[in-house]
This record gives sequence, structure tokens and C-alpha cells, in this order.
Amino acid sequence: MESLFDSAEGGEDRERRLEELARQVSVCTKCDLAKSRTNTVFATGDPYSPLMLVGEGPGENEDATGLPFVGRAGKLLDDILAAVDLTRQQIYLTNVVKCRAAVEEGGRLKNRQPKTTEIRACNPYLQGQIEAVKPEIILCLGGPAAKTIIDKDFRITKDRGTWYERDGIKTMATFHPAYVLRQRGDDLNNAKRLVWKDIQNVYAEYRKAMEARES
Repeated sequence: MESLFDSAEGGEDRERRLEELARQVSVCTKCDLAKSRTNTVFATGDPYSPLMLVGEGPGENEDATGLPFVGRAGKLLDDILAAVDLTRQQIYLTNVVKCRAAVEEGGRLKNRQPKTTEIRACNPYLQGQIEAVKPEIILCLGGPAAKTIIDKDFRITKDRGTWYERDGIKTMATFHPAYVLRQRGDDLNNAKRLVWKDIQNVYAEYRKAMEARES
């Protein structure tokens, strides 16, 4: 795929690249999601982090604020990160699609999964982010992110927690925080246990990457 950027004239141009990419996203009309959005939701966090987290797409709260992972799912993600002494300021956090995917039900908009065509239209922006940030580790949050980044036939319940290598990047998927919040009883406890196991494994790789940078 062609780069979205002009070739760099040497030096670190990561932030300039991401600013330009965010500008392109803010005026994008490649799919119909542009018609109903309030804000595009590009990313947050540290563009120099070795760890990138990729979710599915913005919901109602994200569309209103322009920030990824706010609301209940965002609070749970913060708790998951805090369990391994990480904050969202130490990672780079984005989504597969940058506009809210929603459907009207009973006179109000309800979140839905993004369509394949919407993911495909937005994919150059995600690839541009990966190209600019150069993460050493990617954690996919949920099936749509895993299908986009790891394999189109990825099954989150069967394949989560397994390491894959994609373009030299260690990549894993775990359950999306919104999925965990929908579980009850034993299903909730099981989902939490599996996410805890996954985030510990990801954090171990993050520590290795940070130690290698410091050495």
C-alpha cells in the first residue's frame, strides 16, 4: 500500500505525520459514517510508546468528545491498564474506524459494529498510524480489530491470548471492555480472568521493550 505521507527528510517526524493524518481523518468522507458523526476520533496517548491498543470504533460518548474509550468501557480499560501499573498516557490508543457506527432504533442512535466497507475505507488511516508510531506490540481489543490486523478469520473466543507476528510486530487480541461489561455471573468472572491473563502477557512484552530502550 502506498504511504499516506511524503518521504521524510530524515529526523523524527512522527508527530508531524500523525498531525497530518488526524487532519485527513477530520475531513474524511470516504464512507457514510461521515454523514452522522459529531466528531472524528483519532487517537490518544504516547506516539513513542512501544505498545499500541486498537479497539473497534467510537461510541456515543467518544463521538461527543472526540476521544477514544470514554464512558464505562473506557473506565474499565483504565482499570485493566492500572492493574499492570500502566496508564493511557503510556500507550497509544486508537480504533479501527474513526467515526461512530450507529443505527437508529426507537428514535435514537444505537452503536453497531462497523461494516466491512467502512473498515476498508478507514484502514489506510490505521495503517498510517501503525507506520508512524512503529509499535513493537499491538493489543487488539475485540474481534473487529483482530480481524482487521491479525486475520480476517480470527475468532476472538478461540484465538485470543495467542501471540502473532504481523509485519514484525508482536500482536495479540483480547476481549473488548464493552464485551466484558455485557457479561454476567460466571461468564463475567471468566472474561475478567482471561483479560487479566492477556494484559499480564502484554505487559511483560512492554517491560522487555522498555528495558531494551533503556539499555
